Amino acid sequence: MKSATPGPSTSPAEVTNVSPHGFWLFVGERELFVPFSQFAWFREASVRAIGNVQRPSPQHLYWPDLDIDLAIESIEHPEKFPLVSQAQPNKRLQPTKARRRSVKRPKRSSRLRG
Repeated sequence: MKSATPGPSTSPAEVTNVSPHGFWLFVGERELFVPFSQFAWFREASVRAIGNVQRPSPQHLYWPDLDIDLAIESIEHPEKFPLVSQAQPNKRLQPTKARRRSVKRPKRSSRLRG
């Protein structure tokens, strides 16, 4: 006997409260706090956009208005997912010290022109 295709989630995600420090998210049978200090891309979002959350799979959340995907584990254990860029600067695009020194700045006149 084969199992039927799973239907829509019976445990949706719901934002229960928003504060200046973050928001509370009810997922399944537990409530999680999402601090803006660790999830900065929500900081400037509207309450409406934060409240529009979907749970496309048991361990995945999606905010369509913000185009943000998060694993529930990243909210439960943010220390495992540090928000540190690993990108290296492109040194070819950086001005050299000699080039920075050679850039002439306009002189300030001590006299006012009328």
